[in-house]
Amino acid sequence: MGTKLNNAAGGTANFVDDRTSIGGFVKFFARKLFPDHWSFMLGEIALYSFVVLLLSGVFLTAFFVPSMTEVHYEGAFETMHGVSMTEAFASTLKISFEVPGGLLIRQIHHWSALLFLAAIMTHMCRVFFTGAFRKPRELNWLVGFTLMVLGLAAGFTGYSLPDDVLSGNGLRIIDGVVKSIPIIGSYTSYWLFGGEYPGGDIIPRLFTAHILLVPGLILALIAVHLFLVFLHKHTQYPGGGKTDRNVVGLPLFPVYTAKAGGFFFVVFGIIALVAAVFTINPVWNYGPYDPSPVSAGTQPDWYILFVDGALRLMPGWLFGIPMEWEIFGYTLSMNILLPALIMPGLFFGFIAMYPWIEKWATGDRGEKHVLDRPRNVPVRTGIGVATITFYVILVLEGSNDIVATLFHLSLNDLTIFFQWAIFILPPIMFWVTKRICMGLQRKDRELVLHGHETGTIVRHENGEYIEVHSPLDEQEVWLRVSHDDIAPLEVAPEYNENGVRRKGYRWDRFKQALSRFYYEERISPVTKAEYDEAQHHHGHGNAEADIQAADAKDADERLTGEWNKVEDEAK
Repeated sequence: MGTKLNNAAGGTANFVDDRTSIGGFVKFFARKLFPDHWSFMLGEIALYSFVVLLLSGVFLTAFFVPSMTEVHYEGAFETMHGVSMTEAFASTLKISFEVPGGLLIRQIHHWSALLFLAAIMTHMCRVFFTGAFRKPRELNWLVGFTLMVLGLAAGFTGYSLPDDVLSGNGLRIIDGVVKSIPIIGSYTSYWLFGGEYPGGDIIPRLFTAHILLVPGLILALIAVHLFLVFLHKHTQYPGGGKTDRNVVGLPLFPVYTAKAGGFFFVVFGIIALVAAVFTINPVWNYGPYDPSPVSAGTQPDWYILFVDGALRLMPGWLFGIPMEWEIFGYTLSMNILLPALIMPGLFFGFIAMYPWIEKWATGDRGEKHVLDRPRNVPVRTGIGVATITFYVILVLEGSNDIVATLFHLSLNDLTIFFQWAIFILPPIMFWVTKRICMGLQRKDRELVLHGHETGTIVRHENGEYIEVHSPLDEQEVWLRVSHDDIAPLEVAPEYNENGVRRKGYRWDRFKQALSRFYYEERISPVTKAEYDEAQHHHGHGNAEADIQAADAKDADERLTGEWNKVEDEAK
C-alpha cells in the first residue's frame, strides 16, 4: 500500500513538473535558510491570526444581514422582543443566540482581530528597534506599515457592523471628523452615509469593504511581503560568524515547514480558548443604535483608541484662542481636525518615512542583513520608546473615565495631567532610554576589555586584594564589538575657493544636524588593537590570578576540613 501511494505521489509530482517546471522553484524555496529566533514568530502570529479571521469570517458572512432596514425583533433573546432595530443588529443577535456555535465563532473572529493587530504592531516594533528596515528592506517596511493601516481599517469596519449603541457612537465620531474637513467634509459625509447621518447605506458599504476590499488588499500585500522576505533573505541577530554576506540558519523544508504547521494550530487553539472563556463585545448589553443615548465607560477597541484619546485631550480654547472659527461661511473646527486628522497623519507619516530619515542621518547606502542590538543605536531606541509613550498616553486618555473611576481620581485633573504629559513624558523617556543604552554600551566595553566578574577575591603576599575576572569567549566578544562606529557627517564649506555659494548647502547642513543628533554622542566599540592590548596586559595577570585562586580554593578546603574535624570532636 505504501509503495503504491509513493508511486502515485511521485507520478503526480512528475506530471506537474513536466508541465510547469515548478520543481526548480520548490527546490530553491525548500533550501532557503532562515535564522532561528523567537521574535521572528511575531510575524507568523499575525499571519496565522489573519487565517483564523478569514475562516471565522466566512462562517459569519453566511448569517449576517448587512441591512439598515428597520425590523421588530422576535428572536431567542426575549428581553428585546418587540424592540425596533436594524436587520444588521437582529442578525447579530441571531448569530449569538440561535446559530449553533455562532457566539463562539463571533468571539473567535473578534479576538483574532485583536491578536492580528497586536502581532503586527509588536512585529513592527521588533523591526524598528533592531534596524531590520534598512536597505534593502525599506519597501518591505512600507508594505508592513500599509498592512498595519489596513488592519486598522478592517478592525474598524468590522467593529461597526453590528449597529449597536457602541459602534453607532463610533460612527458618529467618524461623521464629526469627516465633517471637520474644510469645504468637502459635509459632502463627503453625505456620500459616505448615503444621506444625512446615520443615513441608510453605511452598513452595506462597510460590509463590502470589510469582507471584500480590505481583505483582498491585505492578502495581496501579505504575498508581496513574503516575496520580499524571500528575495532579500532573512535578517539575523548578531553573533559569531554572522555577517551581511551570509545567512546562518535552518532550511525552510522540512524544519520550518513542520514548525509553522504546528505553530498555526497553537495560535488557533489559544484564540479559541480565549474566545470560549472571555466574553467580548456583548452587543445585547448595549442595545440597537439610537442617536439619543451615549453609554458611559465604553471605548472602541484598543488599536483605534488613540484617536478617541486625542479628541478628548484637545481643549476647545488654547492660550485664550478659540479652536473653532467661521471663515467665509465655513466652520473650521481645529479642535477636531487637529487631533483626529492632522496628528494621526503626522504620526503615521513619521513612521512610514523613518527608514529614509535614518538613512539621511547615517549617509550609509550599503545593504544591512545583520540586526542591531538596541543598545548600540541609542537615539533610535530612544525615539521608539518616546513614540510608544506618546501612543500609550493617548490610549490612557481615551479611557480617562474608566481610569478616573477605577483609581478614584478627578476626570478633569486626569485630563489636565495628560495634556501636559503628552509634551513632557516622551522627551523624558527618550533621554532616559538613551542614557540607559549608552550605559549598557560602556558595560560592554568593560566586559570585552576586562572580562566577567567572578566574585573570587585573591590576596597577594604583600596584602593586596584583587578580584579574578574570567575572559569572554569568542561568541561574546563578537556580539559586543561587531557593530558600526558611525561618526557624524561632515559637509563641504558654504563657499568654494572662488567665493561662490555652493548649491545644496542648506540641505547638507540639515543632514549634518540630523547626523549629529544621532551620532555626535556615542560609545565606540572596542577595536582589535584595544582588545589585543587588554589581552596582553591581563594575560600574565589572569594566569597568576588563576594559580592564586586555585591556592585559595585549596586553603578553603583545608579550613573546611579542619572545622568539620573540630565539630566532630565536640560531638
